[in-house]
Amino acid sequence: MTHLRQIMLEELERRNYAPGTIRCYIRVVEQFAQHFHRRPDQLGLEHIRQYQAALLRQKKLAPSTVSQHLAGLRFFYIQVLKRGWSAAETPYPRQVQALPQVLSREEVAHLIQSARTPFQRAVLMTLYATGGRRAEVATLKVSDIDSQRKVVHIRGGKGRKDRDVMLSPTLLDALRAYWRCKRPPRSKRPPVYLFPSSDGHRGIEQPISDKTIWNICRSATRRAGLEHRHIHPHTLRHCFATHLLEAGADLRT
Repeated sequence: MTHLRQIMLEELERRNYAPGTIRCYIRVVEQFAQHFHRRPDQLGLEHIRQYQAALLRQKKLAPSTVSQHLAGLRFFYIQVLKRGWSAAETPYPRQVQALPQVLSREEVAHLIQSARTPFQRAVLMTLYATGGRRAEVATLKVSDIDSQRKVVHIRGGKGRKDRDVMLSPTLLDALRAYWRCKRPPRSKRPPVYLFPSSDGHRGIEQPISDKTIWNICRSATRRAGLEHRHIHPHTLRHCFATHLLEAGADLRT
């Protein structure tokens, strides 16, 4: 690990940034340096402007993704290099407010049933029935499923905020069926995570990654013949909210 990377990691951790944000910001600075084949502390404002243009013109990245790159570089220059940052010289690209992709109830059901295994179906159903983000669903623990109160506890969501979401009877039944197949022998320690990773070579239980959830969703999309709909895990979050409204739930709920 380079000295600059170590400092940046320490500065991000001192400010209690989320693990996903830390990984993203460090990767952004690495890609910035690789683009110019120079150390990042040897690059300045003009390089940032050129890089921003390259992200938009050559790589065709979405404005939101470019803004994420700029946020990472801004943190690096201000907090690590202790340099000034001109927002006027490096403006965030204007965001395009597009309507989210929403599937019908029938399409969601078909997508879930098209999953390859009971494990994958349980993951997709949890995404849809809770409206959770993929990183939130990936790190759910068994103890977060509160069957008595009929809620699912989301720990450390976006902005490091906790919240409770509804636990539908359908999801509870599906999770119980999945858990009966997944539960280890009594001689083993009970799993901590609802969706533990199969990569257990380190001897410490790990949750599946959010990338695994992305791959599960893409695989089910192909098997369901819905590739033209450009479905990803966040699509099920939009479906959750839209279908609730269509069913008569008030906007605040």
